[in-house]
Amino acid sequence: MVKQSQVRPGLLLAVLSVASFMAGLDLFIVNVAFDDIGRDFAGTSLADLSWVLNGYAIVFAALLVPLGRLADRYGRKAGLVLGLTVFTLASQACAAAPSLWWLVAFRVVQAAGAAALIPTSLGLLLSVYPPGRRAGAVRIWSAASALAAAAGPAVGGVLVDSSWRWVFEVNVPIGLLATALALRFVPDSRDGAAARVPDLPGTAVLTGAIALLALGLVKINDWPQQRVAIAVGLALLALAGFWIRSRRHPAPVIEPALLAVRTFAWSNAAVLLFTVAFAANLLLGVLWMQQVWHYSPVRTGLGVAPGPLMVPAMALIAGRMAARRVPVGLITAVGCMLCAFGVVMVATGLGAAPAYASELLPGWLVGGVGVGLALPTILSAAAADLPDHRFATGSAVVNMSRQIGSVLGVSLAVAVLGTHHAYVDAHRAYVHAWLMVGAFMVIAAIAALGMTPRHRRPVAPVPDSEKEVVAGA
Repeated sequence: MVKQSQVRPGLLLAVLSVASFMAGLDLFIVNVAFDDIGRDFAGTSLADLSWVLNGYAIVFAALLVPLGRLADRYGRKAGLVLGLTVFTLASQACAAAPSLWWLVAFRVVQAAGAAALIPTSLGLLLSVYPPGRRAGAVRIWSAASALAAAAGPAVGGVLVDSSWRWVFEVNVPIGLLATALALRFVPDSRDGAAARVPDLPGTAVLTGAIALLALGLVKINDWPQQRVAIAVGLALLALAGFWIRSRRHPAPVIEPALLAVRTFAWSNAAVLLFTVAFAANLLLGVLWMQQVWHYSPVRTGLGVAPGPLMVPAMALIAGRMAARRVPVGLITAVGCMLCAFGVVMVATGLGAAPAYASELLPGWLVGGVGVGLALPTILSAAAADLPDHRFATGSAVVNMSRQIGSVLGVSLAVAVLGTHHAYVDAHRAYVHAWLMVGAFMVIAAIAALGMTPRHRRPVAPVPDSEKEVVAGA
C-alpha cells in the first residue's frame, strides 16, 4: 500500500490525467469512425448507429455521481483501478465486436468504467495535493480532458484509416500501463462509512428515461407516430418520477436544493442546451464530409480539428475577461451567439462539390471561437455560488447535464437527417439540421444570461465527512 509520504505528486498527476484523458477521448473519437462502422455492419440505419454514441453518453452521465459516492465510501483507489480495468477490457471487447448491438453493449460497459475514472481520479488528486497547489493540479487534470476533445477527431481519423476497431484497440495498452502505475504509485483515500450510499434505483430510473427519450427521437422516421409518442411519454413520466424521488431520498443523484441556487440552475440549463447543439453540429460535420464530400477518415479528422484547436486560446481570453469582471453570463451568451452564427454560415454556404476552405472552415473557426468562450465559462462558473462542500457534487451534476445534452443532440440530428439518397434531399435535411443547431445555440445564449452570480445562497449543509468528490472536465 502506498503511504502519503511516499507519493510522487508529479507521477500521480500524470497517472490521474491519463485517466481523465481516456474517459474524455471516447466521447469524441468515435464520431469519425461512425461511417466506417456503418459500412462494416451492413444493413444498419443511422438511427441504430447512433447508439454507439448515445449508449456511451447515457451511461456515462447517469453513473458519474453514484460511482463517485461509492468510491468515497469504499475507497477511491479501488474505484480508479476498477474503472481502468473495466474500461480497458470493454475497449478490447469493442474492438472485437462481431455485430453492431454487441458493440453498443460493450460501449455501455466501457462507459461504466469511464464514469468511475472521472470522480475517483479527481478525488485522489484533491486528497494528495495541499490547498496551495491544488488549483494548478486540477487545471492540468482538466486540460487532459480538453485535449481529448480537441485531439479526438484527428486521432480517430488516423486510426480509422486502418480500421475503426483501432479506435478502441488504442485504449488497451494505455489502460494496462495506467492500471499498473495506479497500483504502484497511487495512494488510497476514502470517507468511509460516513459517506452515504447513493440512490441507485433513482440512477436506474434516470438512465431508462434518457434512453427512452433518445429511442423515441432516433426512431421518429422509422416508427409509427403512436409508438414514438408512447416512448417519449414514458420517458417524460420516468423523468417526473425521478424528480419526485429525488425530493424525498436522503442521498439523491441530483439534490433539489442545488437547483434552488440561481447561477447553478441557469448554468445547467445553458450547458444542456449548448451541448445539444455542440454534439449535433459535430456529428453533422463529420457525416457531411464523409457521406457527401466522400472524405477519407484522416481528411475528415483533420477537417474537424481546426475548430477544437481554437478552444484553448479562447478559454484563456474568456478567463481574463471574467477576471476583469465581465459578467460570465454575457461571455457565455456571446460565445453561444458566435456558435449560432458559425453554423448558419455553414448551412448557407455548403455545396455538393468539396470546398472546405471556403464553405466549411470559416464557419467552423467562428464556432470554435464561440465554444472556447462559452463552454469553459459555463463549467467554471456553474458552482461559483455553491458552498465549498457542494462544489464537487455541483460540478458532477453540470457534467451530467452536459452528457444528457450530447445524447439529445445526436438523437435530434439523426431525427432531422432521416434517410436520403438524392443530393437535393440530403442537402435540405442538413440545412434544416444546422438551422436547428443554431436555434439551440440562441436559446442557450438566452439561458446563459441568468448565469452571472449575484450572491451566495444557502444550500442544506452536510458534515465534512459526506463531501463528494465527483466532477468532469
